[in-house]
Amino acid sequence: MRAAFVTIGQTPRTDLVPEMAALVGAGVTITEFGVLDGVSDEEIARAAPGEEDERLVTRLRDGSQVVARKTWIQQRLQQSLDRIAQSDFDLVVLLCTGHFPNLQTRGLFLEAQAIVDHAVLAFGSGATSIGVMVPVEEQIQEFNFQARAGQRLSVSHASPYAESRFADAARELADVDLIVMHCIGYTEAMRKEVATVSGRPVLLARRLVAGAVAQLV
Repeated sequence: MRAAFVTIGQTPRTDLVPEMAALVGAGVTITEFGVLDGVSDEEIARAAPGEEDERLVTRLRDGSQVVARKTWIQQRLQQSLDRIAQSDFDLVVLLCTGHFPNLQTRGLFLEAQAIVDHAVLAFGSGATSIGVMVPVEEQIQEFNFQARAGQRLSVSHASPYAESRFADAARELADVDLIVMHCIGYTEAMRKEVATVSGRPVLLARRLVAGAVAQLV
């Protein structure tokens, strides 16, 4: 199987794709595509969100964090998907848990946000409280996950690309039944830290997405 792994940042994603490839296992040939590949630092800087803009957080090739307007990222993402559609891939995997309405795709397309959100609803169907971790504090108000009726939703933040406040975030979510690390950039090592500090079960976005890909091999 030939799979296109699409990140909203720059490739190669050495922090992400090797770990996911190990989870997927043999039988998948992965080609990486980055929405910000070939984009200048100046253009990325101009895409910084204003006060009224929704934002997305991703990683550049040098490992640094960038925060950009969601509308700008979505436009570039659609352009990338249009180019990928001209190639012969069996599967396209979007490596971002942001919600992107009205994307135009063809063939098998795995959207990380849909996979993660449905997994949380399934695992936490009987939970009274759900904890969510997002990269930056500003995203807490922008987060659009809908918990089940009667469930309490708590959201904290810790960036996989910048500051290390995972222990603080884990303590802030330690009173919930289930935690989901709702960004594809979070690693297994980060998940283990959050689980240890919080004492709660923790779902990791990249593991859920990799599991979905593995089902198709």
